Amino acid sequence: MGSGKSTVGRALAGRLAVDFVDTDAEISRRAGRGIQEIFAAVGESGFREVEAEIVGDVLASARGVVALGGGSATVPAIRDALAGHHVVYLEIGADDGFARVRGSDRPLLVDDDPAGRYRDILASRTEHYRAVATHVVDAAEPVSSVVAAIISRLDQENS
Repeated sequence: MGSGKSTVGRALAGRLAVDFVDTDAEISRRAGRGIQEIFAAVGESGFREVEAEIVGDVLASARGVVALGGGSATVPAIRDALAGHHVVYLEIGADDGFARVRGSDRPLLVDDDPAGRYRDILASRTEHYRAVATHVVDAAEPVSSVVAAIISRLDQENS
């Protein structure tokens, strides 16, 4: 959360002149309701089931940049679907990440201590992010720098 997946993804797709898909937006579109509403109706495990199905569809058909939700890498089916794709982990520290999402309506941060909850979530997900990542980029940098770093890594890989 707060690493800039959607913002960086959109900018990267623009620089590469390819399509962009935000899977959270696609989940909301297909479900006809927002992420918060889905969480409220079916809980996190129910949301992850819906997410796995839609992310699998998107990864199988998308030709461009795909931004996954922050918890996607915790789902085994999504981790399996990511095999063979370029996966960029936008790494951000807990303080920087929480500063970006403070006061938002993210369902997983509804807590008496949202900053502590953010730290706990990040700590529990980091190993999954690293396991699926083919590239790790410092997401605390400005968007243009993050995009440039991703393009540089992709160019190095392709040369």
